[in-house]
Formats: sequence, structure tokens, C-alpha cells
Amino acid sequence: MSTATEACPECDARLTAAGDETVCSECGLVVRADRIDHGPEWRSFSDDDTDPRRTGAPLTRSRHDRGLSTEIGHSRTTGRKRRQWARMRRQHTRARISTKRERNQVYAFTEIRRITSAESLGERVRDHACSLFEQAQEADLLRGRSLEGFAAAVVYAACRVAGVARTRSELVATAKADRDELVAAFDAMNRELGLPVGPVDPAEYVPRFVSELDLETAVERRAREYVDAARDENLVTGRNPGGVAAACVYAAAADVGAHCTQREAADVADVTPVTIRNTYSELD
Repeated sequence: MSTATEACPECDARLTAAGDETVCSECGLVVRADRIDHGPEWRSFSDDDTDPRRTGAPLTRSRHDRGLSTEIGHSRTTGRKRRQWARMRRQHTRARISTKRERNQVYAFTEIRRITSAESLGERVRDHACSLFEQAQEADLLRGRSLEGFAAAVVYAACRVAGVARTRSELVATAKADRDELVAAFDAMNRELGLPVGPVDPAEYVPRFVSELDLETAVERRAREYVDAARDENLVTGRNPGGVAAACVYAAAADVGAHCTQREAADVADVTPVTIRNTYSELD
């Protein structure tokens, strides 16, 4: 109970704040009710009002249970107590993952998080990939196909939808699946789910290729002009967008006098030098 500095309007006695009410200490007049609590809006169980933690991490689609379940941590115990904690964790995991569908989701979502982290992809791509995997499960597309292939395929599909430039070869190099598994899973989803994916704009690859080749900013600007010209001349349709971007970077480097060979441009785009040479000849 804290004492206020105001006086009672009836008897001029001191007012006191008790709970949510402000009352007179002499006549008992309730001056104000539902007093505003200026303290923190969170509740801390560590007797520390400066701790802003509320109720744990926010919900996320990258977990099979949206992140609602708890986990039993590891404590520094020994002997009988340590074995007891291990049994509790084991039983808790079995209760949290009770069906084969949930086990598949846990494994696939873990692989999706690993791939998106290794490829420096954002949370939007990660969450959309997990959502696509759930849709594939509901459509019964996983039968006879590998979980690793679907994990890589949903990340590739999420990148295509978001307009993020990632090639299949780049994802296969990070994923646990091979190219055939990724292609089979992606084709099945694209056919059954009708993914809203279109051709990737070659301009999306230009900044990354320029950075990996350690070229100047002037090369990137000139390469974007080449991409616009290739689009106007209809040289992009039916071609590998990464190969078109690499050819534009090679042509831009030649214009500004920067060192870049056809082999280097082809390697960064995972295409052959012939692809670079053919596109470059048509750009000229």
C-alpha cells in the first residue's frame, strides 16, 4: 500500500492507493477505481522487473508443433538423477512426436532449416518451404519419394516463388538429396499443387555473380543493361537464366576492361563455357 499526495475532496484527509482503488484513509471515500498500473506488462518469475521475457519464443511454421511444446533441458546431475532425467526426456519426446506424420515433419523441417541457414535464406523462404511440405503431405505426394528430396524441393520452390536466385545445383550441393530426387519432388509438387512459379529473372543472379567473381560495381551496372537488352531481344525465353546472367556479366567485364574468363563465368553459374559463348555472341 502506497500513500498518495492528493487530499480527499470530502474531508481533506490523505488518500491511499490500495490495489486498483484510491480511497480516503479517514472517511473511506473511493476517489478513483481501476487505477493504471505503470509497471511492466510481462510477468517474471525471477523476481526481476527488468526481465522482458514473457512466455517463450513466438510461434513459427518451421516447427511441427509451431513451437508450442516445451523441452526438458540437460542438467549437471550424476548417477541416478541423471538417468531419471534421461528417461523423462525420452518419454517427453515420444509424447511430443506420436505419429509417423509428425516424425516426418520433424526430420524434414530440421533439414529445411539447415538448408536455408547454409544458403543464407530468410525466414520467409524457410516458413514458406515448411508450409509447402505440409501441403505435399496432405496431398500424399511423399509416398515412394525421399524426405531429403522433398526438403530440398520445397526450399527451391519457395525460392522460385519469392524471386530469390538459387539454382538446383546450389541447393543439391547443400542438401542431402541428389539432383534427381529434387527434380522428381519439385515436378510432383508443381504438377499436383500448381505452384505459382515462373521463370527466374536473370537480373536476380547478377549481383551474386559479380560478388563471387570479385568484380567492380561498374560491371554490375553494365551487366544489368545487357540483361535488359537480352530481355528485349527475347534471348531469355527458354534459356538457363543463370547462364544468361553469367554471359551478361562476362560481356560487361569485357566492356570495362575487368578480368573475367568464360570458364570463370561458367563455373560461377554452373553452366558450360559453350553456353556463355553462344549467349555472348548473340548479345553482340
